[in-house]
Amino acid sequence: MKDTMKKTFEFLKHLEKNNNREWFTQHKAEYDSVVKENKVFFNQVYTELQEHDNLKGIHIFRIYRDVRFSKDPTPYKTNFGVGYSRSKPMLRGGYYIQLEPGNSFVGGGFWGPEAKDLLRIRKEFELNTTEIEKITSDETFMQYFGEIKGDAVKTAPRGFDKNHPAIDLIRKKQYVVMRKFTDKEVLSDGFQKEAVLTLLAMRPFFDYMSEVLTTDLNGEPLY
Repeated sequence: MKDTMKKTFEFLKHLEKNNNREWFTQHKAEYDSVVKENKVFFNQVYTELQEHDNLKGIHIFRIYRDVRFSKDPTPYKTNFGVGYSRSKPMLRGGYYIQLEPGNSFVGGGFWGPEAKDLLRIRKEFELNTTEIEKITSDETFMQYFGEIKGDAVKTAPRGFDKNHPAIDLIRKKQYVVMRKFTDKEVLSDGFQKEAVLTLLAMRPFFDYMSEVLTTDLNGEPLY
C-alpha cells in the first residue's frame, strides 16, 4: 500500500503542474493504473469499516472538475477522494478520505444536511448539549479531530436566540470532523490502519446524531 500512495502522490504532483487535457491524455495509462490501485485501497478500507458498521455504499469521486460555474478553469482535481455512506434512514453520517500532496485528510459527518434534518439538529442543541459536549470532550475525539467544524450563518438562524449558550453549534450549517495527515504519514506503512481507526473514532458522534435524526424532540421514534 505504501507503493500505491507513492505512485498516487507522484501522479498528482505532476498533474498539478500540468493541469490540462493534452497532458492528461498523454498520461491516461498512468492515471488508469493509479485509479486501479487506489480502488484496491478504498475497497480494503470499506471492508474493514463494514465489520464495525452498516454501510450502504462506496462512492469514488471522479477526478474531472465541473468548470461550468467556476472561476478556476483547470479541468482536473488534484486529489483522489472516496466517500462511504451509512444505511439510511436509521444510520446517519458519511465517511470521507482525501489523498492529496500537502492536503490529505480523513473526515466525515454531515456536509449538506436536508433542511428538516438541520432544523432538528439545531433544535436538539437548543434543548440540550450535554451529550454532544461529552462526545467532543472525549480524549480520542480531541486527539483526532479537536472540534466539530463546518460553515455557519453569521449570527443566529431564524427563530433562535443569538445569545443562546450553544449558539456556536446552532449557527452551523454543517457538522463535520477532520483529521489531517502529513505526506510522510500517508506514505507510511501504517496509514491504512490509522485511516480506519480515525473513521471508527467518529462512531460516537455518528451514533448520537443518528439517534437525534430518527426521533422527535420528545424522543419518540420517527421510523
